Amino acid sequence: MAIITNTINYLDGDTVLEGFFAFDDTLQGRRPAVLIAPTWAGRDSFADDKAKQLAQQGYLGFALDMYGAGKVGSSPEENGHLMQPFIEDRALLQRRIKAALASVRLLPWVDDSNIAAIGFCFGGLCVLDLARSGAALKGVVSFHGLLGAPNNLAGQTITAKVLALHGHDDPMGPPAQALAFEQEMTAAGADWQLHTYGHTLHAFTNPQANNPAFGTVYQADAARRSWQAMGNFLEEIFA
Repeated sequence: MAIITNTINYLDGDTVLEGFFAFDDTLQGRRPAVLIAPTWAGRDSFADDKAKQLAQQGYLGFALDMYGAGKVGSSPEENGHLMQPFIEDRALLQRRIKAALASVRLLPWVDDSNIAAIGFCFGGLCVLDLARSGAALKGVVSFHGLLGAPNNLAGQTITAKVLALHGHDDPMGPPAQALAFEQEMTAAGADWQLHTYGHTLHAFTNPQANNPAFGTVYQADAARRSWQAMGNFLEEIFA
């Protein structure tokens, strides 16, 4: 196995974005691609490491950039400042992640008929909105993502399969919001799943998360189970 990594610049209008991709160079031919939408911090080592892990599983992993020029926040306050424009303007969010999807389709190692997207926290919201927009991809996986529906895509049919991996005790996605998400997915005609992990807060996949007061705590069992659930989901949609 020889994992090749590189960065690539791509555009959303006049905004230059910096993606990171990884693939196994010993595999022949084109292979499925999986976009990784990062947390509210931006495209950092956590997202890049997920791209490498996916490359080891035979996919091309592409950690995308939502903020431009590879910008990464250094504190919760800065992260929130970077994320907020996309929360307030979901059309901007949707356009930005669609730019990453268009860029991945052009990579010579990618089977452009087999593309999925995964996302963490804010990134979970991003990939859910990618599915909500009707984008042509096989499926999306949200890890402890924000579940609230946008206002600009009412009535849109969702063709991508959807898997949401969620902590029952996540203060950023309480049970009422999870129920609303289920109802939204059903109304949109989506093939959807919601896996809920008991005794689990937000950011449960991040080993650095240890702030119970903020609601972000790493949970090793949920992290392991959710990654396995994602693996099973990818095998199914790419079969």
